Amino acid sequence: MKKNILLVNLLIFSSLCAVYAQRGVIYETRTVKSEILKADRHYSIYLPPGYDETDQSFPVLYLLHGSGDDHTGWVQFGQVQHIADKAIAEGKASHLIIVMPDANTGRKGYFNDIRGDFNYEDFFFKELIPHIEKTYRVRKDRHYRAISGLSMGGGGTIFYSLHHPEMFAAAAPLSASTGSWEMGQLKSRLGASASQVSDAQLDAYYKRHSIDGLLNSATKEALDNIKRIKWYISCGDDDFLYEGNSLMHISFRKKEIPHEYRVKDGGHTWTYWRTELPLVLEFVSKSFNQY
Repeated sequence: MKKNILLVNLLIFSSLCAVYAQRGVIYETRTVKSEILKADRHYSIYLPPGYDETDQSFPVLYLLHGSGDDHTGWVQFGQVQHIADKAIAEGKASHLIIVMPDANTGRKGYFNDIRGDFNYEDFFFKELIPHIEKTYRVRKDRHYRAISGLSMGGGGTIFYSLHHPEMFAAAAPLSASTGSWEMGQLKSRLGASASQVSDAQLDAYYKRHSIDGLLNSATKEALDNIKRIKWYISCGDDDFLYEGNSLMHISFRKKEIPHEYRVKDGGHTWTYWRTELPLVLEFVSKSFNQY
């Protein structure tokens, strides 16, 4: 009997050691030099278990923070390392790299400034992604690249995917800021900046940051690429951004864009986003694995 108990204890200990060993690594602050933004930009990155033990390349998820946070938001409040390690260990997520850029330094937001003097979106696609793909063992094909984010980062997820649908296999906006649904909303959000540009600039900016405007003006090729993206849209039923997410769902339905739309109990909180992150990791992993 004592031998059996000892054997069981050894097996349990061995299992715990194996699980503990299967941990990814978080580098909370790494830097990329940006000529576009004329500054060094920070990002956090999660490297999956076994990254340093192989020459394998991995799919990548760009995970965007919300307003008021920076690149450390998903690390500190979102528990991304614990959640990713657990999802990978349970076989629900692929071994993947997660990149969390800072969009809170200098000016806040993921879009090019309407005045053209702080072009964050250009930085993201022309400098950050190439830097990540040069510095880390990342699969460079769109089939292995996904994007997700919460609130302001959910808005970044939506519009990056609509602007560059050929770049992503999957997009998962959470509690997303869905942009302006009419010009008055845009002017209110821009504040004083709206009076510093011409009507033509304002109109062009509105069309580029309007879900309906982008879908209605999309070429057949662009719309086909948008439909090829695997979309996961989620928002809490008590979230103040619920209406915009509902309107996005309706717009996607009208254009026959396949997507998963989930409304669940919850508000605009980290509790909601931490609960959703494992589902996002599973969802984007399925989009990677189907190819």
